[in-house]
Amino acid sequence: MMRHPPLASTAALLALASLLAAGCGDPETQTQVPTDKLASGDVSITHDASGLTFSRGETPLLRLPADAFEWGTVAAIEDLNYDPYRLYVSHPLYDPPEITWIHPDRMEVTDKAEKSLTLTLSYPGGATGTLTFEAQASGRFAASWKPVDDKTSIAYFRLRPRASAEEGFYGLGEYFDQVNHRGKVRAMQIEIDNGVESGYNEAHVPVPFLTGTTGWGLFVASERPGVFAVAAGEADPTLIEAAFGTAPASADGLQFHLFGAAHPLDVTRLYYDVTGNPRLPARWALGPWVWRDENKDQAEFFDDVNTIRDLDLATTAMWIDRPYATAVNTFDFLPSQFPDAQAMIDEAHGLGFRMALWHTPYLDEMSQADDTKDLREYAEAQGYYPSAVGLLLNKWGRPVDLTNPDAYAWWQSLIEKYTAMGIEGFKLDYAEDVVPGLTTARNVWTFADGSDERTQHAGFQRLYHGVYSETLPEEGGFLLCRGGTFGDQTNVSVIWPGDLDATFHKHRESVKEGGESYLAVGGLPASIVAGLSLGPSGFPFFGADTGGYKHSPPDKEVFTRWFEQTAFSTVMQIGTSTNTVAWDETAGPGFDGEMLDWYRFYTRLHLRLFPYLWTYAKNLETDGRPIARPLGLAYPEMAIHPDDVYLLGDNLLVAPVTTRGATSREVPFPPGRWLDYWNGEAHEGGTTATVDAPLGQIPVFVREGGIVPMLRPTIDAMAPTTDPARVDSYATTAGILYVRVAAGPPADFTVFDGKKLHAERAKGTLSLSTTDGDELHFGTQFEVIASGAAPTKVQADGAPLPEAASLAALETSESGWYFDPAVSGTLHVRVGPKSHTIEATFSE
Repeated sequence: MMRHPPLASTAALLALASLLAAGCGDPETQTQVPTDKLASGDVSITHDASGLTFSRGETPLLRLPADAFEWGTVAAIEDLNYDPYRLYVSHPLYDPPEITWIHPDRMEVTDKAEKSLTLTLSYPGGATGTLTFEAQASGRFAASWKPVDDKTSIAYFRLRPRASAEEGFYGLGEYFDQVNHRGKVRAMQIEIDNGVESGYNEAHVPVPFLTGTTGWGLFVASERPGVFAVAAGEADPTLIEAAFGTAPASADGLQFHLFGAAHPLDVTRLYYDVTGNPRLPARWALGPWVWRDENKDQAEFFDDVNTIRDLDLATTAMWIDRPYATAVNTFDFLPSQFPDAQAMIDEAHGLGFRMALWHTPYLDEMSQADDTKDLREYAEAQGYYPSAVGLLLNKWGRPVDLTNPDAYAWWQSLIEKYTAMGIEGFKLDYAEDVVPGLTTARNVWTFADGSDERTQHAGFQRLYHGVYSETLPEEGGFLLCRGGTFGDQTNVSVIWPGDLDATFHKHRESVKEGGESYLAVGGLPASIVAGLSLGPSGFPFFGADTGGYKHSPPDKEVFTRWFEQTAFSTVMQIGTSTNTVAWDETAGPGFDGEMLDWYRFYTRLHLRLFPYLWTYAKNLETDGRPIARPLGLAYPEMAIHPDDVYLLGDNLLVAPVTTRGATSREVPFPPGRWLDYWNGEAHEGGTTATVDAPLGQIPVFVREGGIVPMLRPTIDAMAPTTDPARVDSYATTAGILYVRVAAGPPADFTVFDGKKLHAERAKGTLSLSTTDGDELHFGTQFEVIASGAAPTKVQADGAPLPEAASLAALETSESGWYFDPAVSGTLHVRVGPKSHTIEATFSE
């Protein structure tokens, strides 16, 4: 049973204490309360009689009164699963211990230096603790909160800051129900959830890092079982609770960080400064790339790669899912299925595809390597398994103990058998067996380094991903991972959300199918939420199975709406559990030539967006801003938090259709002016409009003043090819850069290679300029949408440009212009390499 004073009583006591400390009555006898302040750039922590305040400038971001620092004490620490999530979300299998919650009745500054502030916390019963803040760099503080005696048996640490009652909350990893965590309880580990069809809470990527829309971040650096209750109680809409089951390691205390930035999108940069920059995937890994759930054989693979090229379907990579080896993780290819795997990989490379494989950290009982040595027996003999193994959540066996340096090196040497053949990426599945416990009892694991499941439920993910990450090429490679945790972004290239439904269902939506009912994991709506949750959590690249996995195949509408959306996302990977491919009209209900044409258009559009997306990818190192940005986080002043509207970079507003049968949808427009990508219609910021969205057309808008650099319309691949006449690859030539512009106020865009673009329009004059970059130096073709009527004059560098007879004629010229009335008037202007300044004059 938990015992805690009612919040109202606590608040009243704190208010009374503050008044008493400050003095009242006769001004001549009033006592002045000292204030201590620690600054880091424009953010600060201030201590006074009311507690601690974290501020940016004069604006308070978080309040931390005395009851923000609670310990959950028990009669004695036992060998139990101290899971704080079950203190908020009960389960009949989990009977929590009897807990007494205590918080300091006094907080006193006992040490102050230029870059640190230490307080002594006095708890009831004589227990004491210390709280030390260190100003590490501008905008961030590191904090250490520890007990200093053993007078109490501390089972839980609970941090309880107060935020604004109106703001939204983002981050915390991958979740599927909504992007704003207000009112939610989020576990930091896998938990039983008997309601959802999968049977668990789908917490594959929990990250104890929360961002508020007023511009603060809270990161709790604990691998212990944890939970965030984000304004989840009705009594106080400002209260955030972050609880961690620290027993028996409570003496080590709790480490956390506070971040402050002028804009909430900038908070993630401060998190990266503490946990490491995200590993960028290889360029080709942004996609599109294709896979089958069960590859039949080498002949089918050859047929797929050749069909893709014959049908002119832009595709950058293929991965082979299981089965393909003698058994799971034999680090070979089954000869009867893939008789010449090296030739298969080489042919794929020749056609401009890169190659990846599905993998796990287990050894199948049939794991017989090509040298006839049984890998499982060898691992056993060498002591490469954990010495104690809990409940296994896979069907192959125990994971290799990657905390053992020898086992780690051995496993890596096996991986390199594949990388030596030209495999440059892995889809890493499973490895979620190490959970703290599903009941009060521990799910006991013991590893070579002395750790156990209470920390390795998080730490094992880093090791699993790290052992593969270190084998990848220096220029990127590719890891597609189902799980992850804080700091793991240094290993993981892309997160995929596991087995989503091939439907339009939302997470936990009640579904009736075949006479049975279940709560859905979720389909396309859940995928969008997951990707938007991960960006502010430190994982900027996300790629769901386009089309879904469970309850496959998707029908024509689901598949189309899904590839429309992933075309305007960071990563486009395509495949389902029923081996659905777009060019097979028997693969999914309603698949036909019309859908294939849409698929061809959107896969190529995604690849064409590479310069735009890669620019934001490279910018992560300096600004840290998520590439796909929830609307409520990008524009907190709107005070709305839609789950299905987002920004892709600064200049594209994306509003996918996620409802069956819908051919229109409402779109809320952020400040500024936004032009429809397809027809050029203008929408004013601060309004909501219903826009057309027929099947095959996703609502997308370009910010007025926005610049979107793109590859040429014929691009097929990113990697080298031995057949450039058949495969148009970026590796052959970067080619002329196409630039879509919604001209308005002066705007600049610096592409990833240093190429500079400028556009502005005012008083009947359109001005454009371009300078070459290191890679993109073959010329520029501007596409200025919503330009109205044709210009009266177009010149470059002071000399008139010739008018082309058609767009096709323009694209075979070195320079010139052409006006197309489509998209509310599109002015196409083409110039050659080097720097150019363009001016077009319009009749106003």
